[in-house]
Amino acid sequence: MQRKKLGRTDLEVSTVCLGTMTFGEQNTEQEAHAQLDYALERGINFIDTAELYPVPPNAATQGSTERFIGSWLKARGGRDKLVLATKIAGPNGSQAWIRGSKHNHDAVNLRAAVDASLRRLQTDYIDLYQLHWPSRNVPIFGANQFDPRKERDGVAIEETLRALADLVREGKIRHIGVSNESPWGVCEFVKQAEIHGLPRIATIQNLYNLTARAFETTLLDEVCYREDVSLLAYSPLAFGQLSAKYVDDPQARGRLTIYPPTWSPRYLRPAVFEATREYAALAREHGLTPAQMALAWCYSRWFMGSTIVGATTLAQLGENIDAAQIQLSDEVLKRIDEIHGRITNPGQ
Repeated sequence: MQRKKLGRTDLEVSTVCLGTMTFGEQNTEQEAHAQLDYALERGINFIDTAELYPVPPNAATQGSTERFIGSWLKARGGRDKLVLATKIAGPNGSQAWIRGSKHNHDAVNLRAAVDASLRRLQTDYIDLYQLHWPSRNVPIFGANQFDPRKERDGVAIEETLRALADLVREGKIRHIGVSNESPWGVCEFVKQAEIHGLPRIATIQNLYNLTARAFETTLLDEVCYREDVSLLAYSPLAFGQLSAKYVDDPQARGRLTIYPPTWSPRYLRPAVFEATREYAALAREHGLTPAQMALAWCYSRWFMGSTIVGATTLAQLGENIDAAQIQLSDEVLKRIDEIHGRITNPGQ
């Protein structure tokens, strides 16, 4: 398993990261431990979670994912061999079970969130602490146009960085990152850190897959290249769409059928199905499964720090990891770009 350094840090992570948001909802604690064991056997040293998980989020299960990882760490040991990442939820009035309806990226909430995550994870420190989504108004989770009418009071980036700096000094977190961020957000985080001598973001965890390539089309790739911020790509299979299982069988069991359509409407757009059919046909034409091609493409991108893969079975996880060894031909890459040119970012 190839490893890369994140940003300007000393964190050296596997190019495949184990995503865990199914732990506690689609996966039991025993199944979660089996996935973690298998991931380590395959050379993965990077685990990503969040205080919000599992998904879909609700008060009854919130924090279960971190608890499952914590019980595994306590039983297995080896914390020093792992890079553990988690996230603080951004403001969302409908998720009042997370420190009340006013939770945000201020000092009080950051400290409370970090301390709670440390307890659940049964560890003394977090290697990479990320802001799950911005405090300010920004289009995320399927919205793709900025709307100034949705402006809200947000916590200033400098204030957030100062609170994070305190937690770094105390040894509770080592490095920081952002998620679901924009080019402006990355630039502002870097600028405020440099002006005030505060911790610098090392990573950005954003949506990236064959149906959602805004990381390139918004010039986030250039920003991150010039500012040494590594991409952690989430949803590389578009909630399972790019495995083509829903194209092959509309009733296939998975997130897009067991949860209400309102949970992930962007992946149910007709154009996503249209693009998936074309990508699946291309993969099969070249002797690959649709999932193998979609993941191999992600793993190969020049700007990729690590790709976050999630699975509900060990067989799925094995296929996801195996794809890291596949090198796509120039012909396949050319055809992928041709499809993207005709059906551009339908899942963004």
